[in-house]
Amino acid sequence: MNANNGIPNNPDLPALIYPQALGGELVSGDIIALYAVNHWDKAWVYGIFDFHHYHYAAHEVLAVIAGQATLQLGGQDGPCHEVREGDVVILPAGFGHRLVEATRGFTVVGAYPEGQEDIGFARPGDGVRLSSREAARVPASDPIYGADGPLGALWHSPR
Repeated sequence: MNANNGIPNNPDLPALIYPQALGGELVSGDIIALYAVNHWDKAWVYGIFDFHHYHYAAHEVLAVIAGQATLQLGGQDGPCHEVREGDVVILPAGFGHRLVEATRGFTVVGAYPEGQEDIGFARPGDGVRLSSREAARVPASDPIYGADGPLGALWHSPR
């Protein structure tokens, strides 16, 4: 997706939604352990900011472990997507996102690929440029399905 009103997005890598990728009882510690095995770290458990923002030097995974929500991806003119418990969203570096609305208790477990140390975020108009090196680098492993998961193929890059 191309830039949109101060959000750089990522012209080479699409945002991905894995519907119902996680089943059973969703416990944050189990998701964090799954991320760690698949080389995604700096995990956190929280909601999603209700303002447009992006991570300029890191990809991000968001696993919904409670509730449901509407997320807007790609900036002010970007599409809205419904997500619910068990869904996983993977955002390439630079991809704008915000929470539009959510049920009470909506919670996600987020993380970033190992080696992408700068996970700072920016808002539209901050003037922070997308780190082209990090934006193009495909992680070594899918955060949910591991080294043989679909992320590498969907992002069309050799690892």
